[in-house]
Amino acid sequence: MNAIEVRRLSRRYGSGAQVHTALDDIELAVPEGQIIGLLGANGAGKTTLIKILSTLLLPSSGSASVAGLDVVSAARGVRRLVSVVYGGDRGFYGRLTGRANLRFFAMLQGLSRHRLAARTDAVLAEVGMLEAADQRVETYSRGMRQRLHIAVGMIAEPRVLLLDEPSIGLDPVEAQRLRDAIGALRGSGVTVLITTHQLLDIESLADRVVMLHRGRIVHDLSLDQFAGRSGHVATVRVTGRGRPPTPGDQGPGAPQVAEVTVSGGQWTADVTIARWGPETFRWLSGQLGPDTLIDMRVRSSRLEDVYRQLAGDLR
Repeated sequence: MNAIEVRRLSRRYGSGAQVHTALDDIELAVPEGQIIGLLGANGAGKTTLIKILSTLLLPSSGSASVAGLDVVSAARGVRRLVSVVYGGDRGFYGRLTGRANLRFFAMLQGLSRHRLAARTDAVLAEVGMLEAADQRVETYSRGMRQRLHIAVGMIAEPRVLLLDEPSIGLDPVEAQRLRDAIGALRGSGVTVLITTHQLLDIESLADRVVMLHRGRIVHDLSLDQFAGRSGHVATVRVTGRGRPPTPGDQGPGAPQVAEVTVSGGQWTADVTIARWGPETFRWLSGQLGPDTLIDMRVRSSRLEDVYRQLAGDLR
């Protein structure tokens, strides 16, 4: 059984000459356990699809189902199977601890005390928040709060997790920690649908890329098919202090360091990466030293190159 099935789904707003079509007759089938990256410009229909799948919005026509349950006629059952996490760091009680917030929202989802006791530490560990669980949320960074949102989304063991811009506003280190938390779900059987403008989220996590344009699905490809249109994965500009890295061949499959410049006690290096993932971030931290890194920004990636090309073709 597919975790998500969408058949000729449309959503329109307004009436008469003022009709706006947010989704236009789309078809989508997502097997259980897949991680799907949903791409598209603002207004392409990504968030509308998330809202329909989570029963927050009714379709105008067509159908959508989660684990075989229709989102309209079996909305209550769908809500037991789906969790939604939106980007941003609000929504918690700052004077309560992370653990207390998690327990509160879990009880709102109907978890029994026995089940909650068994799940709390496990979920906090999965998202890398166990050590900070008993600190007040008001002391958390934005990335820590966002990982706590993921924990709230996972506490009731949903079949489908819908993530809408989860890494928005995060610095590179916090964004990677969030990707690690989401990546830990792989193999758990949870189906993940993630909308994002951060292409590294897609490169690190997705099995498949679905691209929306003006309410229609224009591309539905495996990650390798989508990314294979460009020859490299990413060029990352790293800024640090102390001894700069040495340009040259770092060995097969390792990031390659080039164009190192030094100015004012800091250095900047462009690093070309053949495969992005948590292991790449750990390699950079290990090679350069955790106290050495000041900033890390993606200059370009192959998904960015492909996305720009495809988006340009659609204009």
